[in-house]
Amino acid sequence: MPQRQTFPRSRRNLLRAAGITVALPALPSLRRPAKAAEPNQPEQLDDGPRRMVCIGNMLGFYPGAFWPDALAGNKHPSGERRPGGNEPIEKKTLSPTLASLESRLAELTIIGGLDHGLKGGHFAIHGFLSGLKHSDAKTMPDGNISVDQYAAEKSGGQTRFASLTVGSDSGIHGGCQMSWSRAGTRVPPITGPKELFDKLFVGTKASDKQLAEDRIRLKQSILDSVNGDAKSIAKSLNPRDRQKLDEYLSSIRDVEKRLDNQRNWIDVPKPPAPFDPPRNSNMVDDLPMLYDLITIALQTDSTRIATLEIGGDFEARDFGFKSGYHALSHHGMREDAIAALKVIDAYQVEQFSRFLQKLSDLESGETSLLSRTSVLFGSGMGNANSHTNSNLPIILAGGGFKHRGFLAFDQASNDRPPLTNLFLSMLQRFGIETDRFATSTGTLTGLEFV
Repeated sequence: MPQRQTFPRSRRNLLRAAGITVALPALPSLRRPAKAAEPNQPEQLDDGPRRMVCIGNMLGFYPGAFWPDALAGNKHPSGERRPGGNEPIEKKTLSPTLASLESRLAELTIIGGLDHGLKGGHFAIHGFLSGLKHSDAKTMPDGNISVDQYAAEKSGGQTRFASLTVGSDSGIHGGCQMSWSRAGTRVPPITGPKELFDKLFVGTKASDKQLAEDRIRLKQSILDSVNGDAKSIAKSLNPRDRQKLDEYLSSIRDVEKRLDNQRNWIDVPKPPAPFDPPRNSNMVDDLPMLYDLITIALQTDSTRIATLEIGGDFEARDFGFKSGYHALSHHGMREDAIAALKVIDAYQVEQFSRFLQKLSDLESGETSLLSRTSVLFGSGMGNANSHTNSNLPIILAGGGFKHRGFLAFDQASNDRPPLTNLFLSMLQRFGIETDRFATSTGTLTGLEFV
């Protein structure tokens, strides 16, 4: 991966080892003035917080059982091909994989025909939430920051955790790599329900608070050392490298602000644990508990942003299949492999549907938690069997959007928007005033706010 700074590699590794993600400081987000919402623009936000959850799958879904009949070939039920539209899905059009969403159709939109224009198979799935591969990040003003971390930058300090990233540290290319900082570093995932439970509820004893303070002091000491070393070499740099160093020092100052925020939360009690600590089993059996814990994190306002990547530890063998999940995804049109994939895919969607039900049942102000939470579900892999990253499987639920079933975009159309347009719509709905994100060309056509 191209180096973004001339600063010594050993210092970068030291920061990463200490759990520090270096990112350029974010400007405070602005609130819209009190006025009627304009078409395709967020309504005026009330005092209640908005939330965002992004759920990704490293291997995608078998397309033949994922897309509803109405989206087959990216055509509307009328058969007319057009770049965008929004029509209700009838029950009979739901695919086997999405069958568990039948009762939730009024709360979600299934979106066909969108992607990031990336190629590379497994090497491109890591751009699912950023729209970019590492190799292209240096050309972008915000690097390859993912949409969840972009939102976390803007809302940092309002909750104990700016974001929660849940996933696996094993699997293809070293585990989950869905969330990325502005500096181009992976946000390390929380690897199981026990670890997520401990993060949310454990650590209120005096000894735990002292350990937290010691960790913050260590990180601050490391930053001070890096800061001093950086300034000592500044005079020997050429103008271009000096500018890069200034950007790096700005990133250090941003990390320092986040450390101050962590220190401010040390003496704030965590919410009481709702049940005994869970034990880690396997990703398949643990998935419902991970969703439950993310729900509680949102409900208690411990965080307003969460990501969950399914892969690595999610094994087909835990369903009783002999082949591995990755091997099954390269099914070669074998009927037994496809049948196994349908079972695995349907299970993932069933747990997603259950998650939506829980959010819908919980109140947030005068509405439901789901209506205040934009939930993205999908994958950076369009078809694992052919290693293609086009026509990505995408579902958007909740968030105060007008959901009427589905959006279909013609992949052959020059007017087809990038998937990052959806992310821009999500960011605006989150309450961030911005007119761009990564490769976006505007908000997503056909997707409106309530």
